[in-house]
Amino acid sequence: MKIYTKQGDQGQTALFGGDRVSKHSIRIETYGTVDELNSILGVAIANEHQPFTGDVIDEVQHQLFILGADLATPFHSDARIDRISEQEVQYLEQKIDFMEESLPPLKNFILPSGSMTGATLHHARTVCRRAERLAVVCSNQEKINDMVLQYLNRLSDFLFVLARYENHQSGCLENPWIPKK
Repeated sequence: MKIYTKQGDQGQTALFGGDRVSKHSIRIETYGTVDELNSILGVAIANEHQPFTGDVIDEVQHQLFILGADLATPFHSDARIDRISEQEVQYLEQKIDFMEESLPPLKNFILPSGSMTGATLHHARTVCRRAERLAVVCSNQEKINDMVLQYLNRLSDFLFVLARYENHQSGCLENPWIPKK
């Protein structure tokens, strides 16, 4: 199979189910940002990391492929795909609860930093928030799975806690934000 099809040379791409849309459509921008997020998670696990971090990132990367396919498939499509569900949201919540048990409570905002993996996870969190904002715009323009917004909201929380957890487990102190007067 060739990697290039020449089908997108005029600035359009196909959604699952066959609809063709402009590459600048909000739907494409949204799932493109989810793909960007998935790539950043790949960078996070390419660095030295805790075993738990690698395991949960692997699972989330698989979930992000489901999310991308969900966003790439209009609701009116007959294409049979898995869609993001309550099950994936519950997975994130369970992992957040587990990690928070070993973390000191937050008393200040913290600067995104720490180990290379921790800092990369903070970066992933910001890209996740952008994906969430784009998904909101997309949902205001066309019908998408309601669970997409809930999943992205929970995923950004998960990534924040995972960054803290990775840094804590690696012995990196958090850098509190203290406003200068």
